[in-house]
Amino acid sequence: MTGSDVRKWLAIGSGAGIEIGREDLNITVARVRPNGVRILGSLTINRFRDQPAAEWGAVYNNFLKKLGAGHLTATVLLPREDVIVRQVALPGVADRDIPSALRFQIDSLHPYSDADAVHDWARIGKTPNVLVGITRRDVLERYLALFNEAGVKVSSFTFPAAAMYSAVRLYADPKGGLLALSPRFEGEEEPAYEVYGESEQRPLFSARLDMPEQRARSLAASELRLDPQIEAIGLDAALPKPAAVPQGEDLGRIAIPYAAALSGAFPRRSLRLNLLPEAERAAGSRWMYVPTIALAAVMLVAVCAVAASGSYENRRYVDVLEQQIHQVEPQAKKAAALDRDISVMRNRAQTLDNFRLRSKQDMDALNEVTRVIAPPTWLNGLQLSRTQLSITGETDQSTRLLKALDSTTQFKRSEFTLPLARTQQGESFSIRAAREEAQP
Repeated sequence: MTGSDVRKWLAIGSGAGIEIGREDLNITVARVRPNGVRILGSLTINRFRDQPAAEWGAVYNNFLKKLGAGHLTATVLLPREDVIVRQVALPGVADRDIPSALRFQIDSLHPYSDADAVHDWARIGKTPNVLVGITRRDVLERYLALFNEAGVKVSSFTFPAAAMYSAVRLYADPKGGLLALSPRFEGEEEPAYEVYGESEQRPLFSARLDMPEQRARSLAASELRLDPQIEAIGLDAALPKPAAVPQGEDLGRIAIPYAAALSGAFPRRSLRLNLLPEAERAAGSRWMYVPTIALAAVMLVAVCAVAASGSYENRRYVDVLEQQIHQVEPQAKKAAALDRDISVMRNRAQTLDNFRLRSKQDMDALNEVTRVIAPPTWLNGLQLSRTQLSITGETDQSTRLLKALDSTTQFKRSEFTLPLARTQQGESFSIRAAREEAQP
């Protein structure tokens, strides 16, 4: 039995998907079974923002009860303009370390402050890419309050990219590149296009493009690094084909809420990307999970039986690896010791070089003092340190010595440390100057 067969037999559940449009609420309810998907019904609540929440909430709950799905919680897709979606490449980072890795760069992914932003993430399949959704906290709280007022039980706030990626993989993973787009009319004179695609270079691409179809297809193919001549399919064709659809329903029109319903019906196979805090998530009836749990138990027994047959070979393989590690371990320790010895010798050589350079600098400083202090000036005291020069002596004109010292490359900020005193030969002086020592 292949992995796709197992996934198919475990696909049991029901879900209600709600897409928050610019003006309307688009709702689809679907039931998932191993033999296919049935769309139980769809509903559009026009201009819901202009109606009292309790009024359209009653319409929604009556719709669910009519379908025998009153126990279902809703998977709600936030409007695109309210969610920032980013893909972050984190190669080599384990899932348990992703939250820490994202904390270092989450501020660069959105323009909000830390207190105003809510985010969640999920790894895209087995790729190093992580899908991150970010929204403002006040937006999330506003929609949560609205749905609570309407009496709508919500288990997830997510967005179209995550729902489409999950729904496409309900029964099996797609093979090769995928490009799907469908027109969306929401009061505009010209349609916008909802685009979804996947490729080896970019595991997920989802956007709403307000442009002609040909240009939208070209732009999406370019983003996905696909052949510009690739044939695009409708969004409904990318999703699992339902075995039953309500009469007169256009699957292309409800493709996005249909994807949300599939994502909610089989959450274990969906991207676990939920912007709703756990404390606020509503739970549906647990009875729907009983068949899945029973099938999972049977599959677990089968998998354990298969794994036990290969456990002996795995142990032998581990033993061989450990033996080889023990064989090369002495050479590795010798190499590490040699690296340490090289580092010590390099530091000693650098210390000697610095000492020789300082001796040369001291001689250069003495030469500079000898050049500047020419007869008839003479010294009766000289002290030279790493940072300072101190001299005392007699000369015919002491003030010119300050300018002469400051004009050199060795000394700066020269000053008298004692008042000048008259002598028979001229003036006695005591000067201190800061030393400009060259760095080794």
